[in-house]
Amino acid sequence: MADKNAAHVFIHGQVQNVGFRNFAQRYAFLLSLKGFVKNMQDGQVEIEVEGDRAKIDLFLEHLHRGPSLAKVSKVDVTWRSPTDRYTEFSIQF
Repeated sequence: MADKNAAHVFIHGQVQNVGFRNFAQRYAFLLSLKGFVKNMQDGQVEIEVEGDRAKIDLFLEHLHRGPSLAKVSKVDVTWRSPTDRYTEFSIQF
């Protein structure tokens, strides 16, 4: 896939205990993206995502909004080369 990309994302704000990981997993599944989402000890949510660049861009738009109880203050994105190490989009604990 020529447009395959990867992004490492940190979500800041009130993003834990609001269903953010399930929200991210649901949209990643709908967009056929691979990777993971997990809560960080400092209150952020970390996401690693791989797939079609246009689909990742759409995914990032959803992350800026988050689930209804979330208050996203900032989304940091670092683009990377895809590794193809993921077979699905999972929630890590």
